[in-house]
Amino acid sequence: MQRPAWAPTGIDISVPSVSRIYDYYLGGSHNFEVDREAARKAMEFMPGLPKIMQANRAFMRRAVRYAVDQGIEQFLDIGSGIPTFGNVHEVAQKAAPGARVVYVDHDPVAVAHGEAVLADNPHAQSVAADFLRPREILQSPPVKELLDLDRPVAVLLIALLHFIDEDDNPHQVLAELVGALAPGSLIVLTHAAPELMPGRAETEGVAGVYEAIRSPLWLRPKEEVARFFDGLELVEPGLVPIPHWRPEAATPEEEDPQSLAPGYAAVGRTA
Repeated sequence: MQRPAWAPTGIDISVPSVSRIYDYYLGGSHNFEVDREAARKAMEFMPGLPKIMQANRAFMRRAVRYAVDQGIEQFLDIGSGIPTFGNVHEVAQKAAPGARVVYVDHDPVAVAHGEAVLADNPHAQSVAADFLRPREILQSPPVKELLDLDRPVAVLLIALLHFIDEDDNPHQVLAELVGALAPGSLIVLTHAAPELMPGRAETEGVAGVYEAIRSPLWLRPKEEVARFFDGLELVEPGLVPIPHWRPEAATPEEEDPQSLAPGYAAVGRTA
């Protein structure tokens, strides 16, 4: 298997990565054949997966613009994946040229590509770190250099938490992260949910693909997703199917919005 020139040395390009599969769904080019093969297998069960990922990205852009409208110009995108077109720094800095963004991912390809994309951007950086170790994220040089944690920050967790096993205590991890944020900060997340999935066979098929690449899906129902916002003030319209969170255009009547994105989205504000 030939290693692309952009691939960081030392990574095993024979092992699929969730962030590179996500990049493939979004039409990106920083993925390997093993990632594309896994994505195509998943799409055999749910052909709409690219549209689902696009709906996640569309929500992210709406949430970033909302944050800027609220006077927040600092963003921490955890589990960011590979910064493709229309990502956080582009949306935020278009609305507020001084906005500062730190991307966090544990995939070396995502981090290396982020560093390349952001090389000429003094207000955005990429860092290798893991959601499960929030203290390391908050103490990382990019966060210390770019973000003032004494002022509100928007933390983005887009399509991340359904890859975190319950045994890893994601609610507790997020509570630790929230505890380090200034009042008025925002938690922005999306999460796949079993009751919004198209059917049992499709769900089990997709879950099996991710299980096979050692990134199992942990689909949580709405009440469990809501627990991530314990102690936070939910921004209207609350915890809703992803396309329903402050849509900028009406969904065509012939399309079921839940089928476009079988998960929930919400934004919570710290006290």
